[in-house]
Amino acid sequence: MNYDIESNILSWEVAKGKISHAREFGNMIVHLSPAGKPILIEILDASKFIGQVDKLKELSTLKQIEEIVPAN
Repeated sequence: MNYDIESNILSWEVAKGKISHAREFGNMIVHLSPAGKPILIEILDASKFIGQVDKLKELSTLKQIEEIVPAN
């Protein structure tokens, strides 16, 4: 995994292979092999994405606390 602070892009090589095309899903680009297997995932505006992950972690923690101590 690599983070480029200047471009704010997080790159994650998930497999080895030749990239033939890519698909874009919002701020995420998935580079695919000729067979359609994901090779590289890029997250654009990565600092915003990481912030969203942190929020999900917080919500998950709150949900776990609610399971232990129900609200009412």
